[in-house]
Amino acid sequence: MNVHALVQQAFGSEVAVMRQLEMPHGASTRRYFRLMLQGAPCASAVLMWLGDVPEVHLADAPAELPFVNVQRHLQQAGLPVPRIYLDASATQGAVLLEDLGDVTFYHAWQGASTEERETWYRAAVSLLAHMHAQMWPIPSGCVAAERHYDFALLRSELEHYLTYGLEARLGKTLSPSVRQPLQEAFDALAHALDQLPKGFVHRDYQSRNLMVRPHLPVSPSALCIIDFQDAFIGPRTYDLVALLHDSYVPLDDALRQRLLCDYAVQRGWPLAEVKREFLLLSVQRKLKDGGRFIFIDRTRNDPSFLPFVSPSFQCVREALVALEGWTDLKRCLALADPEFFAGLPKE
Repeated sequence: MNVHALVQQAFGSEVAVMRQLEMPHGASTRRYFRLMLQGAPCASAVLMWLGDVPEVHLADAPAELPFVNVQRHLQQAGLPVPRIYLDASATQGAVLLEDLGDVTFYHAWQGASTEERETWYRAAVSLLAHMHAQMWPIPSGCVAAERHYDFALLRSELEHYLTYGLEARLGKTLSPSVRQPLQEAFDALAHALDQLPKGFVHRDYQSRNLMVRPHLPVSPSALCIIDFQDAFIGPRTYDLVALLHDSYVPLDDALRQRLLCDYAVQRGWPLAEVKREFLLLSVQRKLKDGGRFIFIDRTRNDPSFLPFVSPSFQCVREALVALEGWTDLKRCLALADPEFFAGLPKE
């Protein structure tokens, strides 16, 4: 990959790369580099290098990179996303992007007062509600319309919890008498989630995937959405769970309830429906998250996400306590994973 040639293709032959710095990339398989430029209309740009990511190199890879496709549709809908200076994904596995800086929503939240934190979260919820309204129905040609967060995918993520979040964590295989009822309870949960009202889903709308633009007052326009390449059709409140049960931000439940109300009002939906969908999706999402964090440790030798395993499962417990019914699921989880789910209420 010729970085200088990419930059000059985007900005002209007079532009030079003065410095190249690798940036953190979290759990992503992509790599990111900040390029300090001379002679360009911007002082810096970010190079996203896909390397050996299958979506680029498989023979049946899409004609357009999902990141590029979804970015274009979000941008056309007036949503804040990074500009693309050059798409060379098909030839060099690279995309040249706007440099949004280093301040994520997560970093802004850490340094904020209690009042400022609520203001930031209200801005993030407002932006989410706006994105959901603008992107549903999903525009023609957007790859998100071709992908569905359906029973099969919902169920496979619950299996991820069973394999890694439960058996790998405990270091033992569940007996058939425990495993089979749990799998049946997971089948019922995935079916229920698959029947929820649908919408555009970012899939990972959380504090590390929102960037804060510098020198702007706290508002939805100060935020920029990233990591949207996996967007699909799915349960309409899924992104709300990702934001308000963020693995990386401990959120006070009283604030969470206010934000749920904000979202319901902005979307014009009954609050009771939003809360019920939110609780059901919280169970699935946070079981998946906990299992995923252990999977990353075991398969990539990256233990950095392990501190978030316990908080993820505690979120599941809180949702199950608040959720009416679902006695089979509660009973099976308590039997399989008593460390986190013993003593759940049984209606």
